Amino acid sequence: MSVSSASTTFVDRHIGARRQADVSAMLKAVGYDTVDSLVDTAVPKVIRQETALKLSDALSEVEVLAELRRIAGKNKTAVQMIGQGYFDTVTPPVIRRNILESPAWYTAYTPYQPEISQGRLEALLNFQTMVQDLVGLPIANASLLDEATAVAEAVLLMRRANKAKPAADGKTVVDIDVLPQTIAIVKGRAEALGFEVEVADLSQGLPDGDINGIVLQQPGASGRVWDQSGVIAAAKDRGALVTVAADLLALTLITPPGEQGADIAVGSAQRFGVPLFFGGPHAAYMAVRKGLERSLPGRLVGVSKDDAGVPAYRLALQTREQHIRREKATSNICTAQALLAIVASMYAVYHGPDGLKAIAETAHGHARALAASLAAAGVEVQHKSFFDTLTVRVPGRAAGMLADAEARGINLRRIDADTLGISLDETTTPAIVAEVAAVFGSTVGGEGDFALDAGVERSSDFLQHPVFNTHRSETQLLRYIRKLSDRDLALDRTMIPLGSCTMKLNATAEMEAISWPEFASIHPFAPDSQTEGWRELIAGLEADLTAITGYDQVSIQPNAGSQGELAGLLAIRGYHHSRGDQQRNVCLIPASAHGTNAASAVLAGMKVVVVATAADGTIDHADLYAKIEANKDVLSCIMITYPSTHGVYDGDVTEICEAIHAAGGQVYVDGANLNALVGLAQPGKFGGDVSHLNLHKTFCIPHGGGGPGVGPVAAKAHLAPFMPGDATSWTGGADVPISASRFGSAGVLPISWAYVKLMGGEGLTEATKSALLAANYVAARLNEHFPVLYTGEGGLVAHECILDLRELTAKTGVTAEDVAKRLIDFGFHAPTLAFPVAGTLMVEPTESEDLGEIDRFIEAMITIRKEIDQVANGDFAVADSPLRRAPHTAAAVVSSDWDRAYPREQAAFPAHHKQDKYFPPVGRIDGAAGDRNLICSCPPLEAFEENTADFEN
Repeated sequence: MSVSSASTTFVDRHIGARRQADVSAMLKAVGYDTVDSLVDTAVPKVIRQETALKLSDALSEVEVLAELRRIAGKNKTAVQMIGQGYFDTVTPPVIRRNILESPAWYTAYTPYQPEISQGRLEALLNFQTMVQDLVGLPIANASLLDEATAVAEAVLLMRRANKAKPAADGKTVVDIDVLPQTIAIVKGRAEALGFEVEVADLSQGLPDGDINGIVLQQPGASGRVWDQSGVIAAAKDRGALVTVAADLLALTLITPPGEQGADIAVGSAQRFGVPLFFGGPHAAYMAVRKGLERSLPGRLVGVSKDDAGVPAYRLALQTREQHIRREKATSNICTAQALLAIVASMYAVYHGPDGLKAIAETAHGHARALAASLAAAGVEVQHKSFFDTLTVRVPGRAAGMLADAEARGINLRRIDADTLGISLDETTTPAIVAEVAAVFGSTVGGEGDFALDAGVERSSDFLQHPVFNTHRSETQLLRYIRKLSDRDLALDRTMIPLGSCTMKLNATAEMEAISWPEFASIHPFAPDSQTEGWRELIAGLEADLTAITGYDQVSIQPNAGSQGELAGLLAIRGYHHSRGDQQRNVCLIPASAHGTNAASAVLAGMKVVVVATAADGTIDHADLYAKIEANKDVLSCIMITYPSTHGVYDGDVTEICEAIHAAGGQVYVDGANLNALVGLAQPGKFGGDVSHLNLHKTFCIPHGGGGPGVGPVAAKAHLAPFMPGDATSWTGGADVPISASRFGSAGVLPISWAYVKLMGGEGLTEATKSALLAANYVAARLNEHFPVLYTGEGGLVAHECILDLRELTAKTGVTAEDVAKRLIDFGFHAPTLAFPVAGTLMVEPTESEDLGEIDRFIEAMITIRKEIDQVANGDFAVADSPLRRAPHTAAAVVSSDWDRAYPREQAAFPAHHKQDKYFPPVGRIDGAAGDRNLICSCPPLEAFEENTADFEN
């Protein structure tokens, strides 16, 4: 098979509507003879790229996997004892294969539609409960991005929540033993927002001056474990809030932060079964004391009830979401690391409290044995009380010993010329301990006088809920995992037509390499000599993304789209400051923009000025030019999404870019909708200075139920000096680091690398064209039933369309939410609800859906329109309609007291697809009731017994 034919084969498998008969049928509905003529009309000529996308020739799946094997072979696996927040761990195979590698889990979308997300919501609630129990605080979120940025979020939370004067305006004090990359991230965020950060040895007491909050690490970066209750009490006496960055495994043995008086605990759940992944993705966590829950960043899973009174999970406190609060959002975190949080939670479910404690005791015991052997050999071990990390002094010999250890296949941490760090973990064996001892000329024997201080030993219980004490055998855990996944709708079962979110094929071949040890077991701070393969893959992906976008440089460090936004805005800020234009701090943002845009601008130290939307959905030019003129001396940038969030190629984009540049500003093009541009237009060529991309949208990294994501930042050459730097070596320069590790969530980059290689330039362009065809086909078929709100040239849309239900709602009372819930009865995830326009649904079919599945969705929507007409005609009141009573559970349908105004068959089988019917596990959930009565940990089992056995943990 030639390369070209192999390329065509994969493109045919990626693009759903590939048969000529299907393409012709779709074109006929849209009113065009060819796909190219449709594209030529829809995409403004002024932005079209002049030449075809130039990438390496496309490869077949076999060739891509062979190439990935070659690249992986250039990485060197080792015994990873570097620590510094990253530890080797064992991912139980039952979890690796049935969650991390299972499309039932990794292709799920964020649980905004909770009725079809009960499985992953329960798993995330388990995660929250796990964190709450271990840290000793009552409320935890459903994960954050990484430990360093979680600490930064905690610092910002302390600054928001602290109302005590003068502490409210005081400095943030970070202990000297906090992880170095964390200190760098906190300082970078503080510099943009203009508050003081002081690094001090808090074991020696608090520094002078007003203090807003303090940050401690337990155990410290040096490995030291000490009783922090005294300094915590002293900080509170001075009006400060307290954050402790804590190791969850250590907390099975150490007094938790909440019991020592901390207000906030943060950290990483990585060592709970999540591979090193060369730095990520890993699930960070945050937990808070009562009173801070409504300032908690990220997502919070809570418990409410459905319309039958059955307990049901959903995302709580959604008014904190950026699309609602925009520049007043408490954080720019949009998604998090749901898939990895679920892995970590299942690790705790599988091992339970006794198993976790046994793992911790084994690692601690090995560390004590090693410390004793080193001390016996005359090596200075700096601390007597530690958990699993030793800091040892070897004057003048650190480099030589580091090299000796590496020759033995062991990576240690070099702190300076005289000091080494050694971190032990779950995978450490007696043989490894002996080998490390040999590096120092010692043999293992005894435990010496090394032990945790008695004052920090944990006495409280944890993980007593039945879910953490039931699933000990693999059979039990396997069935639990399967039970939860069966409650959900993910991409492996149905089209997910979410506008703005691009839920398309995550090909199995693209996913295959991420769990290979040569990729997954590499420490982010391993020597460059061991990471040649990783760096080759990353450099190649960055080069391909540079070519695709038309920019000059790409950094893949940001580990979410929100973080890519922040990186791009900080680059703009750095550029202006380098030119002496510190006053340029105004960011213009169209009213239709993604909500994270405004939140990110605020975090970058900018002032947001909103630009109005015209009646046709474009930017209101009169308002834009008035605001450019009013702010011309302080204008920093404009953030525009292209195509717009209204699903249209605005023809005025180059004119807008020119006007901003003429006023001295920069243009940020939000790359969330890049999948409508790839191969057709390049934001770096039609006026953009910087963009973030969403690899979890355009480039096939799966959403994982709400993460992982990767949000690379792409920039023109003049912004290159201000791209993200390495947090481990950053000293305060213009290259502000964004994530804890240099390459962010590197572990999922093989997915996007493989996608680009499999498609090639021609295939990527075909995918874009196919996405346009699919969206316009949906718009054309549904317009008479649900008017398409905005269109561009020729009445066409881009890759998505907005269906306007507002007039129908005014006439009948049927809402867009009713339609969203009714679609569940047809076995569909709903389109995007109420964004960017309230009362609408935004639909994006993507290029991966075949005509049969697209038609199934269209027929479902047409059937729903007929049910709306039944309401309009008076067949039943809206409150009694199948729309308002949707979704329908199996329990409701088979109930002996069916008293609804429509037949059971209409409720359960509104379409002619009965064999593969999906029944949601719960009916419509009362979100408001849950917010009023916030429950965000595993409820006791008796809470469920009265209603149904379906929710038994």
